[in-house]
This record gives sequence, C-alpha cells and structure tokens, in this order.
Amino acid sequence: MANGRKASARWEGRGKAGKGTISTETGALANHPYGFSSRFADDRKGTNPEELVGAAHAACLAMAFSFACDKAGFETASVDTTAQVRLVAQGEGFAIDHIALTLDARVPGIDEARFAELAQAAKQGCPLSKALAAVPEVTLKATLHH
Repeated sequence: MANGRKASARWEGRGKAGKGTISTETGALANHPYGFSSRFADDRKGTNPEELVGAAHAACLAMAFSFACDKAGFETASVDTTAQVRLVAQGEGFAIDHIALTLDARVPGIDEARFAELAQAAKQGCPLSKALAAVPEVTLKATLHH
C-alpha cells in the first residue's frame, strides 16, 4: 500500500481479564498497554482504540485546516485541535456514536466567515472524517483567536 503506515496489536487472555499491547511502525507506540480497564474503567496508564482514533482525527483535521488556509492564501500561525470520541453500549456490543471536534486557531488576516467556511471544509474533507463517516454525529466547534 503506497504511503501507508502500519500499526499492530496483540491480545492475550480472555475478555475482561485479557491484556493487550499496541505498537506503531514509527515507534510512537511500542507495546503500549491497553485492556478492559483502560477502555471502560479508570485505568489512565493504558490507551484504547477510541483515544487513538481521536488522536488521529485531531491530527488530520489540524493538517487539513492548515492546508485549506494555505490554499486560500492565509498562513496558520497555530492550530490546536481535539477530538473527543464517545463509545456507547449498543445491542450486544458497542459503537462510536459521537465525535466532538474542536479547532482553535490563529490565522492572521482572516475574517470569521472565511475561517468558519475553511474549518467546516477541513472537517468534511480530511481523510479521517471520510473514514469515520459511519459515526452518526460529528460536531465541530471552531474558534478564531486574534
């Protein structure tokens, strides 16, 4: 696969009692722990799939917004994004039903209307937004700082 990156996961044990590790090709994560308690309880040492999806979505949105601004002739001084991913029980399993995106940026010389337009376009156009199109609700709160 051209330009693709690889990540891997290993799981050992049964269900709630099991433990896993996640690794990425770049080494950003190297056998990082995850498990039931880091996904559904209060374990803050381990990660979980939703946190990783959120990190990827936030990073993708920041880049897409910066590229959109650049194409429109504006320089992004800073772009801070977050993605809060909500996992809910659904039937016998679980589903991601909401992703709340926030984008806070400093873009000299841009007006509020153009800023909002470029932020929404970035939300719609970033590859992670497209990949997560099955999520029923994806919101964006964009704030321009002067």
